Amino acid sequence: AALKHGLRSQVSAALKEGRVTPTELCQRCLALIKSTKFLNAYITVAEETALKQAEESEERYKRGQPLGILDGIPIAVKDNFNTAGIETTCASNMLKGYISPYNATVVQKLLDQGAVLLGKTNLDEFAMGSGSTDGVFGPVRNPWSYSNQYKEKSVPKSHSEDEESNWVITGGSSGGSAAAVSSFTCFAALGSDTGGSTRNPAAHCGVVGLKPTYGLISRHGLIPLVNSMDVPGILTRCVDDAAVLLGSLAGHDPKDSTTIQDDFKPFELPNLTDVSKLSIGIPKEYNAPGLSSEILALWSKAADLFRNAGAKVVEVSLPHTRYSIVCYHVLCTAEVASNMARFDGLEYGHRSDEKESTESMYAATRREGFNDVVRGRILSGNYFLLKQNYEKYFVKAQKVRRLIANDFMNVFRSGVDILLTPTTLNDAAPYTEFIQEDNRTRSAQDDILTQAANMAGLPAINVPTALSERGLPVGLQFIGRSFQEKQLLTVAKWFEKQVQFPMIELEEVKRHDNGVFQHQKSASFS
Repeated sequence: AALKHGLRSQVSAALKEGRVTPTELCQRCLALIKSTKFLNAYITVAEETALKQAEESEERYKRGQPLGILDGIPIAVKDNFNTAGIETTCASNMLKGYISPYNATVVQKLLDQGAVLLGKTNLDEFAMGSGSTDGVFGPVRNPWSYSNQYKEKSVPKSHSEDEESNWVITGGSSGGSAAAVSSFTCFAALGSDTGGSTRNPAAHCGVVGLKPTYGLISRHGLIPLVNSMDVPGILTRCVDDAAVLLGSLAGHDPKDSTTIQDDFKPFELPNLTDVSKLSIGIPKEYNAPGLSSEILALWSKAADLFRNAGAKVVEVSLPHTRYSIVCYHVLCTAEVASNMARFDGLEYGHRSDEKESTESMYAATRREGFNDVVRGRILSGNYFLLKQNYEKYFVKAQKVRRLIANDFMNVFRSGVDILLTPTTLNDAAPYTEFIQEDNRTRSAQDDILTQAANMAGLPAINVPTALSERGLPVGLQFIGRSFQEKQLLTVAKWFEKQVQFPMIELEEVKRHDNGVFQHQKSASFS
């Protein structure tokens, strides 16, 4: 069954040899989307468009002229990337029914290479959150909630408690994309990463989540949250596939002035056999308050894995890390306040029926269109940007951001190649427990280990590492030097091979593909 294989070595080859057709692959994924609808991973399923794209791909294969590795490969896109002809909602009442006249650059690049767009995935409203629970279309359920591994370990608190109340969150804000990849409904998905929104759900859903260097991939057509930190993220089931997607998406875009000017050369990841020349840094500040003893032990075990293989493992210090989450939230809300000003009900999106005055129409539109989380961040951001507060908060936060970036620079200048850290403080929380705290509190906790890489603009990747005592995925994060994605992904691939993360056992997938689990114990399908 093609679903269990990696893009480069197996699926692309199977398509070229005619062992499976793009239409069959697309139909298989669409059937899985229907049977896993309860996960709420997708907001829009573009079935008709996807089948048409698959048929066009099939014709190219028949002529022996495929467009590349991604031709005929089913993918999904987070619903904050513009897609021509397909609704883009940002999981908000503000954009319900909005259809963009153009594709985001990353979406266009995938389509130009023959990828089949299955649909748009669920998220926190306007990507503000860390649980994928605050969108207008409802929360996303973690596929691992329904896995045999979790069912075997979870003991209901009462006889009446069942799967309906025992399910766990995906993390966020790209939870729909992570759930889509984890549940085999697509081969890869796009997320966005502002403070960890790709890596966090990747860790909770047991998939690979890559946040590239700021400026390596175009943001054009990604509805902005924080312009100075937003990066399109990549979610796949193995590191090799992340490298394939990166090679397809990276490079200069004349429509985004923050992208690199140089051409990007796609690369195939080597099989690293000797890590003795590597220096792995362990930042002591990432042993943060609230870090579970289980993840701490796993982090330590991973460091030992590198040490025993001959790598140099050193403890390093990033002294300004303790200020980073506060700094991040000041800058984040300030940019959010600026970006959300475009949603006024005049040009696109929701428009209130309030007719008393233009000002009252603006106010009513925004009150009706945004949820409490978005309105709260707008208010906070505008407070920080007030004339009397600008120097005290915004400018000071920018200065601290520079110190945080300098910390990373100093560590890499000292000879460290890659930093190894936890991705999350804990495994995925049950939904009923997660919603006990407000979005702001949760985001502050969940972003603590990931947002510093965004503020420094560095590449970082989550690699699924092990299952917790509850049978849920736990991931570790690797942070690399700017624009050194090849080195980062090569190390991540070596680590992935060592840990042999188990594949999710989902009854819904077994019903559609009896062969998926027969020979696979690893998440690395390539």
